[in-house]
Amino acid sequence: MDQLKTIIVDDSKNIRTELKFLLSEFSELLVTGEAANVTQAIRLIEQQKPDVIFLDIQLQNETGFDLLEKTDVTAQIIFITAHDKYAIRAFEVNAIDYLLKPIKKDRLKKAIDRLIPENKNGDEPHNKVTYDDVVYLMINRSLKFIKVASIKSIVAEGKYSFLQHNEKRKNLASKTLLEWEEILPEKYFVRIHRSTIINFEHVDKVRKCPNNTHEVFVKGVEEPFIMSRRYAAKLKTMLSL
Repeated sequence: MDQLKTIIVDDSKNIRTELKFLLSEFSELLVTGEAANVTQAIRLIEQQKPDVIFLDIQLQNETGFDLLEKTDVTAQIIFITAHDKYAIRAFEVNAIDYLLKPIKKDRLKKAIDRLIPENKNGDEPHNKVTYDDVVYLMINRSLKFIKVASIKSIVAEGKYSFLQHNEKRKNLASKTLLEWEEILPEKYFVRIHRSTIINFEHVDKVRKCPNNTHEVFVKGVEEPFIMSRRYAAKLKTMLSL
């Protein structure tokens, strides 16, 4: 197996030095660069196209989240944090990893093991997210954070799905409809068709059609969704139609 090209992004030189030393014992990874802030990190990512990024959450007046918003990232990311428990909750439910400072060698090994394809367990259980969580996933070939509450609709597209959230345009997401159904809170998200899940908090109105189906109008989405008779009863209960 080829070594995974790795960069370290942390505003502490001591942390970067310590992590680089620890990583030197893992032949699977090759550290090819480091950055202390978002600007340096963007330049490094665009130049090197790394396979792995060790990314600090708190950077000089910015965050690791800001970095992901400012450039396309396709690398696997291991976050580094001292205290951000809310972020840790989001990472856990989305099956990406994080390291708490100070970094411990045994915990680092566990994180690195998860980077290697043959070590990944495809049967790991999916944890439910809450309505206030964020999900972290590949959107249009770039890793992004999406607020669960902002998701309006999800439409199946083979092994992927089209996601509509606060933006008007559809985004191709790296989850199947079944995977979404397993993690989203049932109190807010409901399947209205075998290929469609909607967030009923964003529903504007529901109109009954002559053939006993319904049209579901979602705020900010031009075309209504068709709700099949099979799923109508559940949504009726939730919306008190």
